Amino acid sequence: QLQLVESGGGLVQSGGSLRLSCAASGSTLDDLAIGWFRQAPGKGREAVSCINSIGNIDVADSVKGRFTISRDNAKNTVYLQMNSLKPEDTAFYYCAAHRYYCSSDTTGFDSWGQGTHVTVFS
Repeated sequence: QLQLVESGGGLVQSGGSLRLSCAASGSTLDDLAIGWFRQAPGKGREAVSCINSIGNIDVADSVKGRFTISRDNAKNTVYLQMNSLKPEDTAFYYCAAHRYYCSSDTTGFDSWGQGTHVTVFS
């Protein structure tokens, strides 16, 4: 059974950087698409970025040019490098696994981590 654990969240000043990690256990990530989603208070879950098994990447317009997703299959881990952070990036960040492809819809992502919180203050 695949388990995902996010880490790397925290408190950062506007303009700063954080790197989130999504570590997998119980199964390999090699053949899966891994997405990062975020959810701010009172809002729905929003797709941030996704990387599929062959390295194709989707990025939300709101973070394009600032966030970079990558994967290290040897470490069974996917990363989200977040630069030039803004207060509106404040949210819980979740990683999730999809068996087949990247999608901005949470449907089909059947394994989720517990989330890591990011707070960006101005």
